[in-house]
Amino acid sequence: MSNAVHFLNTGSSDCIIIESNGHFAMVDAGEDTEYPANKPHLKYPGYEEIVCNYLLKNCASPDGMVTLDFVLGTHAHSDHIGGFDAVINHPKIKVKKAYLKPYKAKDIFIYERLSWDNTEVYEQMKNALEKNNVEIVEEFDGLKTTLGDFKITFLNGKYKNHIFKYGENVNSVVTLLECNGCRCVLAGDLNNKVFDEYRLAKQIGKVDILKVGHHGYPFSSSLKWLKTLAPKYSVVCNFEKKIYPHVKHKLVDVIKTKLFCTADLNGVKFDFDNGLKPITDITK
Repeated sequence: MSNAVHFLNTGSSDCIIIESNGHFAMVDAGEDTEYPANKPHLKYPGYEEIVCNYLLKNCASPDGMVTLDFVLGTHAHSDHIGGFDAVINHPKIKVKKAYLKPYKAKDIFIYERLSWDNTEVYEQMKNALEKNNVEIVEEFDGLKTTLGDFKITFLNGKYKNHIFKYGENVNSVVTLLECNGCRCVLAGDLNNKVFDEYRLAKQIGKVDILKVGHHGYPFSSSLKWLKTLAPKYSVVCNFEKKIYPHVKHKLVDVIKTKLFCTADLNGVKFDFDNGLKPITDITK
């Protein structure tokens, strides 16, 4: 039995597994191979097989079945929830509960609606949940729950109508994990366009691990957010070469965090029972 957080190598997409004393949960599920026929520019490498195989190898009970106490889709982008339909529909994987905010295309600015497949991946995930009779929780801002020894708090977990239309990243859920005196924040793709990083930084305070928002790309990781959280370790679900220089400068040179890039390290796992010992190349 152990307490750990696994950050899988799913390229420039997110898939994170929380493990505690034989209980498991998943935050996001990586990019998928599917894309709308009228949007061939969205033909990306998918990670459904890698994610499902990792679950079956590392999270299965003696009967070969995997039970996920909950899954969380942070927001309706394919590099976060695209792989969930494959996980939910897998015959050897059972999902007990899902946290998934509503997606409303009318509130997203037009360029993103035309360019991305938000609606398709959201509907695929929700349809898979309904098909498998999984309980769906759509409003959970500030909700506190547990997974084994982990205390979990969901932030930004309520659908909001903004005065202006933004991209879906402003709706990203943030997850705070606490176990054995250690604190970890999974930032999803949260950005600061409506000052959510400033707002949530005050609520969260200092942490030990930060899953960096938006893969190290612009508009996330404001300096105030990073200085307030002051993480010892930072995980970027991406290749290091793809992190934007000004974001990397803030992480490495300003707050002096130790950086782990999942795509270069073939994933990383932090052991909460052993002083947050990081383990890389986790698919061995």
